Amino acid sequence: MVNTNSIRVTTTTTTTSLSSLLTTKPHFLIPSNLKFNPKPLKPITTSSRPNTPHIPKSLTEDAAAATAATSAVDAAISPRNLKSRLRNGDTLYGLFLLSFSPTIAEIAGLAGYDFVVVDLEHGHGGISDALPCLHAIAAAGTAAIIRIPETSAMWAKKALDLGPQGIMFPMIESAKWARKAVSYCRFPPGGVRGSAHPVVRASGYGIDDGYLGSYMEELLVMCQVESEEGVENVDEIVAVDGVDVVQMGPLDLSASLGCLWDPGNKKVKEVLREAERKVLESKEKVYLSGFALPHDGPQDLKSRGYHMVSGAVDVGLFRSAAVEDVESFKMSLTEEGSDGDRGDEKYWSE
Repeated sequence: MVNTNSIRVTTTTTTTSLSSLLTTKPHFLIPSNLKFNPKPLKPITTSSRPNTPHIPKSLTEDAAAATAATSAVDAAISPRNLKSRLRNGDTLYGLFLLSFSPTIAEIAGLAGYDFVVVDLEHGHGGISDALPCLHAIAAAGTAAIIRIPETSAMWAKKALDLGPQGIMFPMIESAKWARKAVSYCRFPPGGVRGSAHPVVRASGYGIDDGYLGSYMEELLVMCQVESEEGVENVDEIVAVDGVDVVQMGPLDLSASLGCLWDPGNKKVKEVLREAERKVLESKEKVYLSGFALPHDGPQDLKSRGYHMVSGAVDVGLFRSAAVEDVESFKMSLTEEGSDGDRGDEKYWSE
């Protein structure tokens, strides 16, 4: 065994036995003149946007330079606001995401879609599944919209806390339900939205100290009209303060009119045109949004006054591509002299 009394700890000024160090207070670890007096953390108020750099005054020529630097970062990390683009007269093209795949969501953004609708109504996912998709969409510099499963305060609150640029309410059939939808988006006293803005993604987890002053200006409130009753009341729906977009639903509308899965039916088309006319002739600045279908393509919708067009669903795109790929392979096996040689075609064909 080692005799600890024989071990010496030597410094430039003293020689002390190890046993004496072990039996005395470890004051040698903390200088006696050091006082620990922690100060309370101050709230972060240096930025109105997440990831905006703090620019000390000593490093700036003037306030204008700091503002310009902040604006440059804002432009780099945020997609152009959908509301401002609509007001500018742009026609926006989007995709519905039902797979809840962040990879597909990111590809959609990189492909150039103006917006991606994360569909909680018909997709299998919930709020926890939507968040990674919103991360991926934002990384690609694209705007995200969430369609909730039902028009309720609970679903609206959870969706809005994720910070999408738009929220879509399904099956709005009257002005009463349109007012409810808007109220679910607004904090009291203008609405009934539950408030946790200092800690949710919508406000950059509280870093965006300007969120409460601008959230409704930046949020696109979309009411989906997709039933015969909704069409009858669409002029009252568009008159509700806070409604920005009427999203037409031709498939559910066809079912409501007794023409299930037949949106090209003459009766359905007539009712749809009537709804479009009421929206476009309204004194309110409300925009039309809709789905492109085989008999009613994106250019047709644009020519009739639509400013937002959804051309596809991610699951449908993959289904069509997969079916075509399998059929192409089977056809190639029946072709005379086919040996699988694709010539100069790349293996990862486009």
